[in-house]
Amino acid sequence: MKNILVVGSLGQLGSEIAIGLRRKYGSDNVVLTDIRDDVNLDLVQGGPFYKMDSRDGEKLLEVVKKHKIDTIYHLAAILSATAERNPQRAWDINMNGLITSLEVARQEKCAVFTPSSIGAFGPSTPKQYTPQDTIQRPTSIYGVSKVAGELLCDYYYHKYDVDTRGVRFPGVISNMTPPGGGTTDYAVDIYYAAVEKHHYECFLRSDTYLDMIYMPDAVKAAIQVMEANPDKLRHRNAFNIASMSFCPEEQAAYIRNLIPDFTIGYDIDPVKQAIADSWPDCLEDYAARVEWGWEPDYDLESMTEDMIRTIQARRG
Repeated sequence: MKNILVVGSLGQLGSEIAIGLRRKYGSDNVVLTDIRDDVNLDLVQGGPFYKMDSRDGEKLLEVVKKHKIDTIYHLAAILSATAERNPQRAWDINMNGLITSLEVARQEKCAVFTPSSIGAFGPSTPKQYTPQDTIQRPTSIYGVSKVAGELLCDYYYHKYDVDTRGVRFPGVISNMTPPGGGTTDYAVDIYYAAVEKHHYECFLRSDTYLDMIYMPDAVKAAIQVMEANPDKLRHRNAFNIASMSFCPEEQAAYIRNLIPDFTIGYDIDPVKQAIADSWPDCLEDYAARVEWGWEPDYDLESMTEDMIRTIQARRG
């Protein structure tokens, strides 16, 4: 990777991958786009930036040619819970945005990274140590679009030799950017509530296990898979990556190690609970570990310590 374009660079995932890429490859070599330009001004003003819709193929092609882009990170998407409120819009943005990036990559011979998700699985998928290759019958429009995206990326690789790669992200926990409408958002919000109010009302049941990953590990995976030797990749797209699996009650227990008077209550959101119940408890990520050396740096304890410490410092 020499000249990189990040499409959807100001969202929760996009903003931190953009920071990681600019830190590694230099600000001038990492071009950012997003449909808005009124948030995260450090990113907007810190290097090349274009305000544009991810579905605008003409504008995207213009930017790719101007900056001699060789790698596209396509991160523009509507997330799970938000997508259920407007399935047609979610499908339009998630699929038409992706195929726009793939088409430009085909024309200009770019590599493409696009994230999939645990949302690509469904109730008939094995919930414990979900295999890399298994049945995928999601019940949310977000999940349906993720499965379609995985297959579309495979198609562009086999049909047009586009170097497509990706990972299936668990729930991503960040201390920098707010959640963006996902079912796993509780696992981020709980830390802010713990620091500010010492109490959190959770929208999932106390025993709901979900796979999670801390943002530094998510950024690491997104960069590492694109730097991997292609000759070693038997799987191309949608590698399972795992870091930690826990339920709200376990997360609260680790928070109490640092904030002893923290309490948690439950006000269940039926839509988000139904989505969570359809997802795996934990993923098996052997393929990622063998094919490109995946290994996370954080577990629940170390992530909780870093989250609380960082939020406390920021709040003064």
